[in-house]
Amino acid sequence: MTDAPKRTPLYDLHVELGGKMVDFAGWEMPVQYPMGIMGEHKHCREKAAVFDVSHMGQVILKGDNVGEKLEALCPQAYATLKEGKARYGFFTNEDGGIMDDLIVSNAGDHYFVVVNAALRHQDIPHMAANLDGVDVIEIFDRALVAVQGPKAEDVVGDLCPAARDLKFMETTVADINGVSCRISRLGYTGEDGYEISIPDADAVAVARAFLAHEDCEPAGLGARDSLRLEAGLCLYGNDIDQSTSPIEASLNWAIQKRRKEEGGFPGAARIQKELAEGAAKKLVGIKPAGRAPARQGVEIQCAEGNTIGEITSGGFGPTVGGPVAMGYVSAGHGTVGEQVNLVIRGKAQPAEIVSLPFVQQNYKR
Repeated sequence: MTDAPKRTPLYDLHVELGGKMVDFAGWEMPVQYPMGIMGEHKHCREKAAVFDVSHMGQVILKGDNVGEKLEALCPQAYATLKEGKARYGFFTNEDGGIMDDLIVSNAGDHYFVVVNAALRHQDIPHMAANLDGVDVIEIFDRALVAVQGPKAEDVVGDLCPAARDLKFMETTVADINGVSCRISRLGYTGEDGYEISIPDADAVAVARAFLAHEDCEPAGLGARDSLRLEAGLCLYGNDIDQSTSPIEASLNWAIQKRRKEEGGFPGAARIQKELAEGAAKKLVGIKPAGRAPARQGVEIQCAEGNTIGEITSGGFGPTVGGPVAMGYVSAGHGTVGEQVNLVIRGKAQPAEIVSLPFVQQNYKR
């Protein structure tokens, strides 16, 4: 017998707002609201949208030299992460594959880590087993809400002036409607915005306060996926997994120079070799020429008709006004402008390799 999906503190609010609930990574989550995925997507790009991301794992790491110890598990420079700053990163395995991607924040007397919902059962024991002398505390009594879009600063800042002062990848603790929240200026839509950790008991009231703003609407998993795809952001389980290296996934930018040089993290030998010599395949942006979206698993062929890779994420890009996709192509391919074919329902459809992201990222730096 499988366990019934868990519910976030905002479940009743989703139902009240007409959210269409689905099972996602063992949680009942809204895939869309009456506005529809297209409407929610556009609203986020033009104004602001609220997403429930409470299914993500929130973890506190307490102890001495937490940042230094994390460097033994991740290729990121966490020992030098300044207080009040956040950094994107990932756990690597011994083969140099990506175990999960995560956001790590230096919160002063502790580090705050957010991991993917489907992998919290892996990541938390992994940290507990490998971070010597560090208390690994999973938080079960806080919701996580993302407010994303060009008007996000007004939606959150009208209730919490301190939020306006944050820049991209900065974090602070401040009151929203009298509730102490951790506010981080980041997100996964390509737009400016925040992720806000809120005590469970106050989550609905704070979410309602955001939604009371004239520029803010609720958005579900469907829009979250189309937004992150247009922004060229990897989805764990689609674009990155245990076998993919960060270099193949074009995530070199997320490994700081010192770490590239010194290694000292799982799979460093493979990752350093690929940095020096190139990887066997690489993640690229792909723009199908027609109207048919290319979904995960679609074969990519070169102009001569040989298989060179496959699509890992694809769909309709509402902002782009047509289908967009990401996928891996073998070394020697993937130059921007290269013409390729996508085998959709048995037919070769023309497409072009394009640079990522599809839509300009609008972070407040």
